Amino acid sequence: MKKSVLTRYRVMAYVTGVVLVLLTLGMIAKYLLDMDGAADFTRVVSIAHGWLYVVYLVFAFDLGSKARWPVARQLWVLIAGTIPTAAFFVERKVSRELEPLVADTSTAPAKA
Repeated sequence: MKKSVLTRYRVMAYVTGVVLVLLTLGMIAKYLLDMDGAADFTRVVSIAHGWLYVVYLVFAFDLGSKARWPVARQLWVLIAGTIPTAAFFVERKVSRELEPLVADTSTAPAKA
């Protein structure tokens, strides 16, 4: 597996996680604190999260298929983008597991 596959997943996991935390804070501001402007903020951030989550799904599925994960593991990684802060923890665990495999592949001698 190429290192770029893991890097793409890691970037999208962080981006999706940050936007989801912003969305959660926006929802709290809109519904619990009844703040002015929170509705507009929430609308914009929710649309951004929706599109970014689709990109996250593509990259996470690509990573899982190349890592040959079982379906249950793949689903957990895919769902992590919908639970606030879960993407950060799942990304860390996935990266620790796959970085040695990526490093072994990149240091292998090239075939002639």
